[in-house]
Parts: sequence; structure tokens; C-alpha cells
Amino acid sequence: MTTKASITTERSVLASLRALIPNRIITSQSEALRVAEHQASRLLELHCIDDGPIPSGLIPELPKIEIEVIDAPVSGASFWNGSAWIIQLNKYENYRRQRFTLAHEYKHIIDHNRADALYTGSRDTTAQQQAEQAADYFAGCLLVPKKLLKRAYYGGIQRTTDLADLFQVSEAALVVRLRQTGIIEPAARCTPASTPFSRSWQYRLNRTARPQGV
Repeated sequence: MTTKASITTERSVLASLRALIPNRIITSQSEALRVAEHQASRLLELHCIDDGPIPSGLIPELPKIEIEVIDAPVSGASFWNGSAWIIQLNKYENYRRQRFTLAHEYKHIIDHNRADALYTGSRDTTAQQQAEQAADYFAGCLLVPKKLLKRAYYGGIQRTTDLADLFQVSEAALVVRLRQTGIIEPAARCTPASTPFSRSWQYRLNRTARPQGV
């Protein structure tokens, strides 16, 4: 019998997620974030995941993905080495931070060759900042899915430390998701958006990396 899991391994998960990107230029960051959320939901759906915490092997076990834990000046980087996508994680950061970084970098891989259409910049943010925001948002949606967070919160787990333990993310990331899902009040509008991942190191480190990928 052909199972959903076997179908997932036979087709490209990456292609399935990229197919959710509209075939046009997106001028609204809110739409780009909705795309990121749909991609996170589809990845969970393809692996029949309906409970937390999200398995740590979800991304590393995907085809043509290799993980390197290294001494690095930033949280992470990703690039195509000619045969596989490499995701590098900072070995000095804790497990929960590495989980978030891994998901963040995978979103950049999904966006490969489509970033120019997804992120066009605005009066307040550059295209690169928008890309980082979307990668953060994807990571939050993947590791702390809205449905599972609401199930846990309204089921009685309401301390942020307990929720962070349940989803295996930092307490700060958990609070962001509580705000994004409307469970608690959003942060003040004057609060700067968090874009903790510097991409400059990636390009310095991998100037000779081949830009094409699968």
C-alpha cells in the first residue's frame, strides 16, 4: 500500500514548498508572510505532524540537505555546494536556538531564485530585511504552529516557560508567536522588527559557492 509518507519521499518536498510562491512579483510583505506560513503548514502536512514538539530531524532528513555545526560569527548560513544544500549552525548556541536557525535557513533555501519576486523592499525596510523577517516568521510557524499553540494555551498551558519547553524553542520566540497568533497583545508598533540573522557572513564565506540549486 502506498502511504502518504512514501509519496513524500518520492517527490521533491522543496519543489512542493516552492510551488506555493505566486508566479508574480509580491509587493506586500504581509502576503510574503502568508506564503511563509502556508509553506510551514505544508511541510508539517507532508510529514503528517499534528503534535509538538516538531521533530528535530524534520529538515535534516530531507533530501539533499546537509547540516554542519561549526565555529561561526553568526547563528547560521546556507548555500548550495554543487550537490547538496548546506546549512551551517553556530556550535556555541544552544539547542533551541539552533532549531530556530535551522528552520530560518531552510526558508532561505526555499526562496532561492525567487527572493527578488518575494521581497521588493519598502519605504521602511529593505528587501533583505524583509527576507530575514519572512525566514523568522517561517521558523516560528514551523516550530510553533498556530493550531498547536492555541490547543496548548487554551488547554491550560499558559506559562511562557512551559510553552517554550513544550515546543522546544526559546521563551522569546514563544512570546513572539503568542503575539503573532493574537493570543496576547502585539508588541508596540514602534518596536523594531527582529532580524537576528546576518547574511553577510554567508556570502563572505561562500563567495565561490555555485548559486544554482534544486
